[in-house]
Amino acid sequence: MSEYTKKHTRAGLKEKLPKLEVLPNQFSGYKITIIIPEYTSLCPRTNLPDAGTITIEYEPDRYFVELKSLKYYILGYRNLGIFYENAVNRILRDFVKAVKPVWAVVKGEFRPRGGIISTVEAKYRKRGRS
Repeated sequence: MSEYTKKHTRAGLKEKLPKLEVLPNQFSGYKITIIIPEYTSLCPRTNLPDAGTITIEYEPDRYFVELKSLKYYILGYRNLGIFYENAVNRILRDFVKAVKPVWAVVKGEFRPRGGIISTVEAKYRKRGRS
């Protein structure tokens, strides 16, 4: 097996994915939880599949995510070589850029690989909010 390289660690962070679309929000002070149980991607080093559940929780501000666009965005990872640690952080980054929530948490719970289960969580809170 080859050594890990910087190319491996950065894989999947800049590839183009389907656009996340938003809809105008009419209310404030509530939480949305979205559970995506069929996330898949490829390990950039081994090219073997990774699978897991992605959960996105957020408080919408002016917009909320349109679910069909989110589905196609997540499907964009299916053939993408990306470590799941990077995938969770990229999903959060792309989600925050599109939706501009008050706060958001993206959690990835990944199925066993080599007998190890991993959970990765990334958080965002809009500046100036407590």
